[in-house]
Amino acid sequence: MSIRTKLLTLAAGLLLIAQASAAQRLTLHIGDQKGNMRAQLEAADALRDLPYDIRWAEFPAAAPLAEALNAGAIDAGIIGDAPLLFVLASGAPVKAVAVDKSDPYGTALLVRPDAPLHEAAQLKGKRIATGRGSIGHHLALKALEQAGLDEKDVDFRFLGPVDAKIALANGSVDAWATWEPYTALAELSGQGRVLVNGRGLSSGNSFLAATDKALQEPARRAALQDYLNRLAEAQVWANQHLDSYSRTLAAIIGFPQDAARLQFERRQQHWQVIDPQTVATQQDTADFYHAHGLMSTRLDVAPTFASGFTVPGSAKLAAQP
Repeated sequence: MSIRTKLLTLAAGLLLIAQASAAQRLTLHIGDQKGNMRAQLEAADALRDLPYDIRWAEFPAAAPLAEALNAGAIDAGIIGDAPLLFVLASGAPVKAVAVDKSDPYGTALLVRPDAPLHEAAQLKGKRIATGRGSIGHHLALKALEQAGLDEKDVDFRFLGPVDAKIALANGSVDAWATWEPYTALAELSGQGRVLVNGRGLSSGNSFLAATDKALQEPARRAALQDYLNRLAEAQVWANQHLDSYSRTLAAIIGFPQDAARLQFERRQQHWQVIDPQTVATQQDTADFYHAHGLMSTRLDVAPTFASGFTVPGSAKLAAQP
């Protein structure tokens, strides 16, 4: 797509938003996880002069966000690759419009600092807390497989992040399979040690996913494209201004600033359009879940990506309808 065509497309989209606003100002309902997107946008002052309103819904993890998407309670939200697959497998009318790539180190299996555990093979017979279908669950299964174990060799306890953190601290579980910013907070507070990190096991992919209903409404779709543009640019700003961003994130999520900074700095996130490699990686994850009995039928992921969305700095369109 040429620069001229992109500019014309953007102008047409903004015109649709303006026309909708003339009648009734449009409101985007956006689901966020621990201030992930909102903090970047607010710190970068990227919400100035919005031609629409944003109503934020804050979620502690992907599972309740996925339920909100499925119910149509939000128009769009940020969600990891594994939990997105679960909501899609349930038949939810949702599609991914862009991918946020990151270093997956912080998707990790944590143990208590004094635990006599130093490799995944030692988890045999142990209790692991995580969210069912979460990126932590996926990481734990991959780590067990790499160690020659499977899910029958451990006792999974499916808990939300707050309860899982408490269970690890009081010894109710031996390990906690979690993600950022919980990993950074556990490390810096001395409550957790990384036993297995996500590099080589997790994709590091998160998605901006939207409901089919939102995508089919021209003005709302145009607002989502504008939101994605602002989000991608704000993320670049956040990477360049870590202190300012970390202060804003810490205030939103109630975490210490050093934990807010660490989790973001080491993730090295960047938004991009959906490319064939992303689709292939998502298919691998879906097939892995199917093989482990967590999905009753095989999911073809190709139709679960929306086409036509762009990301600043990229001339490519999302490749899959």
